[in-house]
Amino acid sequence: MTIAAKPSPQIPGDISIRSATSADVGTILSLIRDLSVYENLAHELEVDESRLAQNLFGPHRYAECLIAEANGQPAGFALFFHSFSTFLGKPGLYLEDLFVKPEYRTRGIGLRLFRELARIALERDCGRMEWSVLDWNELALTFYKKLGAQPMSEWTIQRLTRPGIEILAREPSPADSN
Repeated sequence: MTIAAKPSPQIPGDISIRSATSADVGTILSLIRDLSVYENLAHELEVDESRLAQNLFGPHRYAECLIAEANGQPAGFALFFHSFSTFLGKPGLYLEDLFVKPEYRTRGIGLRLFRELARIALERDCGRMEWSVLDWNELALTFYKKLGAQPMSEWTIQRLTRPGIEILAREPSPADSN
């Protein structure tokens, strides 16, 4: 899918949002690297092109990606997947990452990515869209508030990393010891 826009005075030429293809793996990885630097998390980056290609475009696709381009050049991306709400009995759209390169910010590209995600969520009958944001990212928090997003302050994110998953998976269940 491609959404063309009128040329912006700040960005000469067209801005487009499109679904990523397997040919975009290098671009997506480059944008992920840029995001990791922005979030001060480059030390946690483990992904490579092969793993990304397998999980986005292989036989079992775990996530999808939109690419924003300005004049044919990568300007940002949104990587998302489906969740499921037991309370709604419907799928949800979970936005894992949205990133716009600094030189393209404040030009409507993030908003265009969110609008396309909203269209996809409506098309797929999703009951909600959700994402996480770092508490220090005031620019993002302000942007999300303008979108009408509601912070879920009574919820906290919990995480098990691979070592914790391995330990938990190996532990016998109480029923196993009988």
